[in-house]
Amino acid sequence: MIIYEHMQLKDCEHAAELEDEIFGKDAWSVGDFEESLCCDYAIYVVARDTGSDRLVACAGVRNMCGDGDITNVLVDRDHREQGIAEHLLRYLMDEGRAIGIRNFTLEARKSNIPAISLYEKLGFVSEGIRPGFYDNPKEDAIIFWKREKKDV
Repeated sequence: MIIYEHMQLKDCEHAAELEDEIFGKDAWSVGDFEESLCCDYAIYVVARDTGSDRLVACAGVRNMCGDGDITNVLVDRDHREQGIAEHLLRYLMDEGRAIGIRNFTLEARKSNIPAISLYEKLGFVSEGIRPGFYDNPKEDAIIFWKREKKDV
């Protein structure tokens, strides 16, 4: 069974290992996760396999004056295509709304079709390109936004 909960300091080492498996030399360090986790304007959440108590996914959001910058959407390779990323992001955005975030943004590699499909399913819309944003390999990022609908 997978449970979704707030990241704790004890999870930072596992999150960094997961990030390293996915991003290699561009990965965040344990210290990067610890520093982000201690920010009062950030929320980091994890998905944990209760059978092994293993962290299988994590994601974070930073509240920038009501706009949430989503970072580090990571899912262990053995746990992909099981709906974990979708559940994790829904949980993260619900938690973000509770602290005043109304609009969410994130970037995706132009070639990351599974991530792009998920973001669009969740209501994110492409609003631009960041040329050469990613390294290893160099690639453009698509900028996505999910904006709160305003009553007119």
